[in-house]
Amino acid sequence: MTNRTLNIDDHLYQYILDVSLREHPVLAELRDATRSQPRAGMQISPEQGQFMAMLIKLIGARQTLEIGVFTGYSALATALALPPDGRIIACDINAEFTDIGRRHWEKAGVADKIDLRLAPAIDTLDKLIDEGRSGSFDFAFIDADKTNYDNYYERCLQLLRVGGLIAIDNVLWDGEVARPAQDADTAALQALNIKLHADERVDLSLLTIADGLTLARKRRGFDS
Repeated sequence: MTNRTLNIDDHLYQYILDVSLREHPVLAELRDATRSQPRAGMQISPEQGQFMAMLIKLIGARQTLEIGVFTGYSALATALALPPDGRIIACDINAEFTDIGRRHWEKAGVADKIDLRLAPAIDTLDKLIDEGRSGSFDFAFIDADKTNYDNYYERCLQLLRVGGLIAIDNVLWDGEVARPAQDADTAALQALNIKLHADERVDLSLLTIADGLTLARKRRGFDS
């Protein structure tokens, strides 16, 4: 028995994958295709993708947001978990990386669920707010440039319905958030973590899965 999270070495990590991961074949292909790409480490881990898919199903999500697509693994995991009428608005600025995702979304038969918008995410989110979409989304995943995380969080919170869930990636930043900040990304993550801890608009849990994943559930009384 232990009263804190276990350290996960390679042997235990492989065991976790062996006994729990149920990865769609196209997700596995996409992981393989991403390994040879520059900045391949930006891809989420497969167990995180599976966990997010579980969250999607648990909250009955139909309308979701994704901020930061890279090669499309998280979008694909989400799309596979959504019901037939589910939709993702996916925000990114890199056509080269997202084209890899498009090919695999098509192969998995879920491309029609993913509305990829190649533009600065803040612009896309502001446009959705201007269109009257506040309070209409069920789930948002934030995994993009760290210095804009707070901007993305505030806009996603406005766009979410009461009871909707925001998942924020990389909140542990390979442990750097627990040390004096040496760069703008670390400082931005530290500031957001402190802000979220005190934010009464949400219920909160910071999980140690992968590089740290914060879940923030929008509370009643703070709907737009």
